[in-house]
This record gives sequence, C-alpha cells and structure tokens, in this order.
Amino acid sequence: MKTIKLMKEDRDALLKELEKMRDLCTQENRMPNPEEVQWASGKLDEIRDLEDNIALEERTQGVLENARKSQTPPDKPDPGERNSVRDQREHFASPGEFYQAVMRAGMPGGYADPRLSTRAASGLSETVPSDGGFLVESAMANEILKNVWDTGMILPRVSRTTLAGNATGMKFNGLDETSRVDGSRAGGIRAYWAAEAAQKTASKPKFRQIELSLNKLIGLCYATDELLEDANALAQTITEGFRDEFDFKLTDSIINGTGAGQPLGILNSGCMVSVTKETGQAADTIVYENVNKMWSRLMAKSRPNAIWIINQDCEPQLHQMSIAVGTGGVPVYMPAGGAAASPYSTLFGRPVVPIEHCATIGDTGDIMLCDFSKYKAIDKGGMQSDVSIHVRYVFDESCFRFVYRFDGQPILSSAITPFKGTDTLSHFVKIDAR
Repeated sequence: MKTIKLMKEDRDALLKELEKMRDLCTQENRMPNPEEVQWASGKLDEIRDLEDNIALEERTQGVLENARKSQTPPDKPDPGERNSVRDQREHFASPGEFYQAVMRAGMPGGYADPRLSTRAASGLSETVPSDGGFLVESAMANEILKNVWDTGMILPRVSRTTLAGNATGMKFNGLDETSRVDGSRAGGIRAYWAAEAAQKTASKPKFRQIELSLNKLIGLCYATDELLEDANALAQTITEGFRDEFDFKLTDSIINGTGAGQPLGILNSGCMVSVTKETGQAADTIVYENVNKMWSRLMAKSRPNAIWIINQDCEPQLHQMSIAVGTGGVPVYMPAGGAAASPYSTLFGRPVVPIEHCATIGDTGDIMLCDFSKYKAIDKGGMQSDVSIHVRYVFDESCFRFVYRFDGQPILSSAITPFKGTDTLSHFVKIDAR
C-alpha cells in the first residue's frame, strides 16, 4: 500500500491537471466540452478515492500511535511545525470547490479538507468538524456583499460607514435644524449687521444625535447533494440567490423599514414631505402638477444627487404626461435611450428608477423623489457565513447561512421650513394617495 505522502502527491498531481483544464476553459471563455467533462469526472473520482484512502490511513496510524503512547504523556506540539502546516494551506479556488469539500467532509468516513474552518454546534464535539458547521471563507461571503453594494439600484447611493472592533452601534452628532428662517439656521446661529460700537448679541447652534444600532439580517439556503455535485451550478445558485435577496431586503428596509429591529425607512421617517393631489384628480393617476410640486419641495442642494423611484405600473402615466402649450403640448417624461440618451428615463433631468419596493399606482409612495446620500447607514463590514451538513441531513441537503448586520435612517428628523416661504422642504418627497 502507498504511503500517505505518495497518495497526497498523487492527489495533488490530479488537482493540478484539473486546474490546468479549468484555466484553459477560463482563458477561452467557455464551458468544458463533453469529453473534458467526462475526463474531469474520472479525475474527481480518483481524487475522492485517494482522499478516502488517505483519511483511512491517517485514522489507522492515529489509533496505532495512540495505542503505542498510551503509557506515556503526549509530546507537546512544536509551534513552528504547526504554523508551517497552517501556512501551506491555500484558499479554495471557487465557492463551488468549497461547497464540494463540505459535502465530502460530511460523508461517512469522509475526508475533511485542511482548508475548512469549523464552527462547533451546541452540545457537540469541536474535534469532529461535521458535528458542527464549516465557515464559508470570508472572501467568498464578502464577494456576495460587494455585489450587493456595487450593483444595486439604491444601495450604492446611500452614505455608509463600516464599524470596526467590537462596536455595535454609532452616534452621529448633527445640527438640530428644522428651519432656515433667521434665528433658526443651524438650530440657533444668527449673524447680523450692526453699527460701529453697537452691542453684540450672542447665538449658538443646537445639536442632536443620530443613534444607529446594528440589526441582524439573516438568510438561509438549502442545497441538495445532487446540486452539490455540480460546483459551477451550485456557486451560481448560492451567490446570485443571496446577492439578489440581500439587495431586496436591504433596499426594502431603506424604503419601508419601521425602525423597530430594522432600519428606519424614508416612508416612515419624520422628514418625508408629501405633496397634495390636485383638486378633482382622477384616482390612480400622476399628472404634471404632481411632479412639479414634488420638484419644488426637494431641497435645492439635493437636486444634483436626487433620483425618482417609481413602481413600474406608474410608467404608463408618466408616458402620457405633458405640459399644455396652446392647443398642443410638450412631453415632460423623457424615455430612456430615446430623447434622454441615457440608461434611465428622466424627469427634470434626474433619473427615473423603477423598483419593486414602491407602492402601486395611486397609493402614497408610488413615486418618490429622493437624495439617498442623505440617508446614513452603518454595517459591521463582512458578512458572517457558514454551512452545516446536519441541519437537513436526512433530506440529503446542506444548510448555508449568511448574517449581515446593518442599520440606517435619514439624517433629518423633520422637514425644513425655508428662509422665505411656507412650504417645507426635504431630501425625500412623495405624493398623497390618489
């Protein structure tokens, strides 16, 4: 019988052959052809057999070694040797490779890849990896999170701060400003013109604190053993599924969140401004006067950053919207790729972004004008993630869990009264129900 060293050398050689084929497919930007798939399957079977034999031999040698040393104290491990073995470990080449390693570790007599990090389940032994769960490598989990924040419609526009250390929340000091009239700016600061030697009057700003505390967003996914056999399909299913779901839930919290155990959404915040519908306006309609009023209630400094967010069933109303000029009219809504020459349609020169989280046509929140840079959010950085073989063991499924800690709310506590005029202004504006 071959030694463990020789078997590992054979396994590593097979892995290198598989990696060369994989690199070739990547360079040529294609999937493996049927012959390559059949060849790779054969190599994987050989690797699995080798790993089973290695695991069996290692267990056998361990039992024999313990029997020989049962009468003497165990030698203290050499830290240098332990670090050397750890340093030789490499990261998994792909999420699919990691998931398959988890599957092999959970098989009866299976082999636990040394690259797997473990998390013991309550009441079970930490020395048996499959009794608990395996931690998904942070690089893989963070790739899901990176996609969420880089490719979403709303999330990339939010002002986000990542907490460090053991912090679970953050307080932001801000000006308690609800009005721009004299004596109210910055919560109380006032400047004035005065004659020579006239007595000076002091003023001071008023501050408030925005306190954010991390909430936990959790996602679970079950993958069958059949799906685990196909690394590419599994990686795509897990990665895309969680990316889309976390994007959906985080965006929904920013729009509709209650602030209780979750972020405070703009619709439930005190700073949301709502404009009234037109007298005699038909139900479930949007007219030019509505969006004109909304634009006039958005704070001027927010106009360069603001976007319109709508439910898709608002689009027929927007396409029909126009300004009456004599006996004709001028269109207001500029469709994407046409007159707008942009990926998004536009209103008043700002993008119109359809999202699922807006209310249906006619309900308040069906169309909103928002500057999301004025929405403050915190998170704890990377996503916590792990996988357990035993949660759904009798169903031949593995359970993947992802946890992300997040909180947020608008920076204003209320709408702002302008310096001149009576209509309040805000970074977030909607229309009353129609």
